[in-house]
Amino acid sequence: MSATEKLIEAARGAMGHAHAPYSRFAVGAAVRLTDGQIVTGCNFENASYGLSLCAETVALATVNAQGRFADVEAIAVVGGAMGADGSVTGEVIVTPCGRCRQIMNEAEQMAGRTLAIYCAAPEGDAVVEHSIAELLPHAFGPADLGIIPRKS
Repeated sequence: MSATEKLIEAARGAMGHAHAPYSRFAVGAAVRLTDGQIVTGCNFENASYGLSLCAETVALATVNAQGRFADVEAIAVVGGAMGADGSVTGEVIVTPCGRCRQIMNEAEQMAGRTLAIYCAAPEGDAVVEHSIAELLPHAFGPADLGIIPRKS
C-alpha cells in the first residue's frame, strides 16, 4: 500500500469516529508528517453549532499540540452523509470547507513546503489531489504578516 493510500485509509478510519448527530455528515482527516507519522482527526459537533470543529482542524491542532506543525507534508480528507446506522458510504468526493482551507494554508506556510491535499470518497478508488493555492487562491497567511516559517 502506498503512503497516499495509507493516508486516505487513516482518514476513512477517523471518519468512523465523527461526532455528527446534528448534521449527520461525518468527516475524517489524516495528516502525514515528514517522518511518515500519521495523525488523524474527525469532525466534532456541538449542540451550539458554532462551537463545532472540523476534522481537518482537529487533526492539525493535534499535530500542533505535539509540536510538529512545521512537519506537515500531506493531508487527506474523506466525508459523506451518515446512514441510519451511522455508516458513511458512497463515491462522492468532498473538499475542505473555507475555514479548513485557511487553516491548511497556515500549515503550509509555517511548514515552508507545498502540501498535497488528497480528497477521497468514503468508498472506491477515486482520489483528487489539490494544492492549497488551487483550493484557496489569493490566501492570506503568516507571510502577509511578515512571519517566516520556523524550521524544525
